[in-house]
Formats: sequence, structure tokens, C-alpha cells
Amino acid sequence: MKKSHYVRNIGSILLKWSKIFDKSLSKEMNELSRGKTLLTFWQDYPEIQNKLKDVQALMIERLKINNQEIEAALEKFASRGGKMVRPALFLLFAGIVPNGSKDEEKLIKIAASLEMLHSATLIHDDIIDDSPLRRGLPSIESQFGKDVAVYAGDFVYTVYFELLIETMNGTSFVAKNAQSMKKILQGELTQMQSAFDKNNTARRYMKAISGKTAELLSLSCLEGVYFAGGDKKLQHSARKIGRAIGLAFQVYDDILNFTVGLDEADKPILTDFRQGIYTLPLLLAREVNDEAIAPYLEAPENLSRQECLDLAELVTESGGIAGALLVAGGLTELALNEIRKLPESPNRQILEEATQILLERNY
Repeated sequence: MKKSHYVRNIGSILLKWSKIFDKSLSKEMNELSRGKTLLTFWQDYPEIQNKLKDVQALMIERLKINNQEIEAALEKFASRGGKMVRPALFLLFAGIVPNGSKDEEKLIKIAASLEMLHSATLIHDDIIDDSPLRRGLPSIESQFGKDVAVYAGDFVYTVYFELLIETMNGTSFVAKNAQSMKKILQGELTQMQSAFDKNNTARRYMKAISGKTAELLSLSCLEGVYFAGGDKKLQHSARKIGRAIGLAFQVYDDILNFTVGLDEADKPILTDFRQGIYTLPLLLAREVNDEAIAPYLEAPENLSRQECLDLAELVTESGGIAGALLVAGGLTELALNEIRKLPESPNRQILEEATQILLERNY
């Protein structure tokens, strides 16, 4: 197949893919406006969905504070829910362990701790990025101001620490959580230090997302096996699967930044690129066609909408999207192959199906 024909095929696939994504997002926003959460992602798996509702309820209960503004901000944030991928992975892996722990109260608390850590990082990320939206709705910062958002994020961290002490005191996993927090921060710092760096590389990009995205997903899978009583071999597999899912998830997300919303005049586009965050599609395209792409890197924050559209087309034509899809596809297959080696159980089947849906973005 000729390269131009291949690129056109990839482009048509992504157009269809982005329309599916936009349609789903619109549906989710309608559900939110009617007071529903985004836990509909798990509606075909009622046992997991019900446990995630317990996690969400615990979070809302523990996020009460003697400040009405912060409490209101956090209750809104927690009730949105997202897809709660991290606690879901934790619970799925806990259920894979043969004759695993049945201490549901403890497992729900640990699952909540993972979502608390994730939520705290999101709240602070939105402050750093000055993001007006989170999960399609106004961010805490845009609704309540920077001060409330800082305090809200800090408070979520304190609840996260409380849950660790209640469930992990005396185990090595208090230290492991500290190590994971450090890796997440290091990933964010690597990305920050790479901002607007014309010499950024795919290797440095992978190092950044390994910390900022993959680390917490990997920890979630590992903790699920460990606290259900799984052996070292199963723990190793869980960590490997979580890392592959996390890396693939971020690469797919970065592909979407170059492909979704390009035909909607009122929607911001190439938001990461305009903030100097050069992700895998761009980095791979530069390896093929750097001469044409380099001028766009001179002042990305000042590019017009049309210039952004031209760059997105150039990245696609230069094979950046196709290359990133190959990387994400390889990581997805790695995760799925490892999942298929896990002990046979209903949770293994759910994990395989959910991974395919999550990473293929067909929702």
C-alpha cells in the first residue's frame, strides 16, 4: 500500500473514531446535567459498577470539611466520577486472586485512596494549566478561584493519606505510595522541563508519561493483587499490565489532541501543542518531515486556528498519527496478552473487555 493511500485510510479511521468519541462525550455531558455520574462506562458489569458507587460514596463522605466553599467544590468534583479507571482496575485485580481477601470495607477504602490521589493531581494540574474545564464541566479553579482550588487539592491529599494509614499501616505499601507519588511528580517535571523544547525526543516523552500517567495505573493493579493476597508472580504481572495500559492510554489521548474537534470552530484545538507540550504524534512526524514542521515550533502559543489545522494535517501526512497508533496498539496488545495469562475468572474476562474498550476509544 502506498504511503499516501495509507495516510488517507488512517485519516478516515480517525475521523470516524473522533465522531464516536464526540458523540459519547455529548451523551455523558447530558447525563451529568441530569445528575448522573459517568459510571455508565461500567453498566455492563454491575458488580464492579456497584463497588465503584461505594467508592464514590465514601469519597464524598470523607471530603467533608468546615469550609462550605471547598466542600461544595469537592462534592461537585467527586460526584462527576469520571470512569474511575484506577479504583476499577484495583477491584478487578483484587477479584482475580484465587481465594482472595473478602475484606470489602478495606478494599473499598484502598480503591478510594487511589482515586483521591488521582483527583488531587487533577485539581492541581488544572491550576497549573489554567484549565477552564475538567471532564467536560467547569474546573474547580474556574468555578471557585485559584485559592479554593489549591486548598481543595491539598485537602484531598490529606484524605488520601488518612486512607493509607487506615489500610496499609505496617506494610511496605505506605512507602510504595510515596515512591509512586514521587514518580508521578518526576513525570510532570520532565514534561514541564521539556515544554517548548525543540530538541524533545520520543524517549523523553515516554519517560514523562511513564511517571505522570502510567505509574498510578500500575500501582492500582499491583495493590489489587497484593491486598487480596496474591503471590509475587501475579503482582509482577499486574504491575506490567497496569504500566502498559497507562502508556497506551496516554498515547491515545495525545493522538486525540491532534484529531478531535478540528471541524468545530468554537472548540479549542491542539491545546497541548500550544502550551509547548510536544507529544508522540508530533515527535514522530518530525523524524520524517522536520523541515516543514519546524517553523510551527517557533511560537506555538501564537498560532492561528488555521495554522493549527495546517499543522494537524501535516502531522497526519508525515505519519505521526499512524506511528503513534502503532505504538499505542503495541502497548495495548502487550497488556491484553498479559491479561490472558492471568488465572481464569469472570474478572479476567471483564478486564480484557474493559481494556479493549478503554484503549480502542470505542465508547
